[in-house]
Amino acid sequence: MISVEDQVEKVNRLGWLDLDVDPTIDLFAEISRLKKQKNAIILAHYYQDADIQDVADYIGDSLGLSQEAEKTKASMILFAGVHFMAETAKILNPDKKVILPDLRAGCSLADSCHPKDFAEFKSKHPDHIVISYINCSAEIKALSDIICTSSNAMAIVNSLPKDQKIIFAPDKNLGRYIAEKTGRDMVLWNGACMVHEIFSLEKITRLKATHPNAKLIAHPECEEPLLKIADYIGSTTGLLNYTMKSADTEFIVATETGILHQMIKSSPEKTFIPAPPNNACACNDCPHMKLNSLEKVYLCLKYELPELVMNEEIRVKALKPIKRMLEISKQYGL
Repeated sequence: MISVEDQVEKVNRLGWLDLDVDPTIDLFAEISRLKKQKNAIILAHYYQDADIQDVADYIGDSLGLSQEAEKTKASMILFAGVHFMAETAKILNPDKKVILPDLRAGCSLADSCHPKDFAEFKSKHPDHIVISYINCSAEIKALSDIICTSSNAMAIVNSLPKDQKIIFAPDKNLGRYIAEKTGRDMVLWNGACMVHEIFSLEKITRLKATHPNAKLIAHPECEEPLLKIADYIGSTTGLLNYTMKSADTEFIVATETGILHQMIKSSPEKTFIPAPPNNACACNDCPHMKLNSLEKVYLCLKYELPELVMNEEIRVKALKPIKRMLEISKQYGL
């Protein structure tokens, strides 16, 4: 049996537990047993692999995951997503143990906004309120006035007086879309998500010609030219709900492919086609999200490693804008 010291050393060195898992183990059953034994909950983002979604206690987008993290009574939260999501859960639950399968699961969008650079950027606009998309580090959240997600960004912007000046960070595509929808003049940080920026407009146009009855649905993190030809634009949950309620039966989906698992489960009679990226791949996966695996979830839960540890001063500062987001969302029934 590997010692606790060796476990910690290995996690510190690699970012995840690199242990062989007995191939005869029923991972689904073992994960279920460990959850009960440890009073743990698994929160998973829609972009996780299908197996991870199927063992999760709650699957959702960033808003839903934040709301679930805030209200859970579990002693331990295993967050199957990326680093900033686990950070958010820890910010809301300082007394709970928060673990994640792979510490290396980062976010290109969060990485595009360095705290030192953003603090300097913010200082140039002292009369602006900072609304930061939840896809950012705890340090950026601590520099913000309100956090938002793609599900509630419109409501949060509209909740502010029309003459209130706004900095929107870090996603320029979502910021531009919200500014256009709300008519607000916002200062945008120049950040973007690598997954949503590499969709090929040319390939999607050809795909639409091949599937004339398919509706193109897109996440607002996509670039403007793609959004202009989309039939529906919405958050991850918004896209899922649209496909469930729509009378249409064929969809081209311009977001990370993990969501297709829930779309197919919810509407098995419908056809879902992943929008192609501008490379040789047929679909668009987030390399960070896909660092997690069912084996890593099992090991993470078994050994309670890697654990998300936060600076308490940053956590307290980051909590205030997250709480404000949750309060506004509740007021708008989101």
